[in-house]
Amino acid sequence: MVDVSSYLARIGYTGSTAPTVEVLRAVHFAHLLTVPFENLDIELGREIVVDQNVTVGKVVELWRGGFCYELNGAFAALLRAMGFKVTLISARVAREKGGGEGPEFDHLTLRVDLGEPWLADVGFGESFLEPLRLEAATEQVDPAGRFRLVRRGERFELEKADTAGRWKRQYSFTLLPRRMEDFAAMCQYHQTSPDSSFTQNRLCTLATADGRITLSGMKLIVTRSGSREETMLSSDEETTTVLRERFGIRL
Repeated sequence: MVDVSSYLARIGYTGSTAPTVEVLRAVHFAHLLTVPFENLDIELGREIVVDQNVTVGKVVELWRGGFCYELNGAFAALLRAMGFKVTLISARVAREKGGGEGPEFDHLTLRVDLGEPWLADVGFGESFLEPLRLEAATEQVDPAGRFRLVRRGERFELEKADTAGRWKRQYSFTLLPRRMEDFAAMCQYHQTSPDSSFTQNRLCTLATADGRITLSGMKLIVTRSGSREETMLSSDEETTTVLRERFGIRL
């Protein structure tokens, strides 16, 4: 059972809780500005499980973030407790090197039905900040940039325009409903395999009102209104301070 008031307090949301498009937008945006995408438990040797009660507790009580299975799993539980109709969807993430995309269940994203379907995702890292209409061929302007969904057979492809206006695929998905346990094997893979990007580098990233702040390994990256500043941290103590002061995380 999700304590809606505690969860909303965690993300700093104090508005209406009615299951409307406006509330979905506001809660989605608030979540992304307060709950970081992070893989810190992997480096700490702590097992990550696809259990919504566990992930909700991690986000709300421990003041932590997580990766897609945790963040979108917890967000789905919150939305359902608020009266939204939510469907879990499997996505395949586009690979930066060599093209192609990952296997099924590589990523967990969400469909929310409110008369018309919406794509919601608070667990992908750097992507859209407000839900997108789940319709093909329509360019949608978001605080984080321009996005569109392209239909190819039974699959939708989520694309984002880069600074040069070129469309780049982020992930693809079908609308087949899934269960949380369907993602367990890939969740295990991403936290244990040496081939997983999540086992190769510490990552913690959070959207801000005018950009993003990211800890990647020992590098702190801050973007503001298109400008980028990088700082190399010199010690684990400095990293701990950054996690506490910039992300609100106490390990």
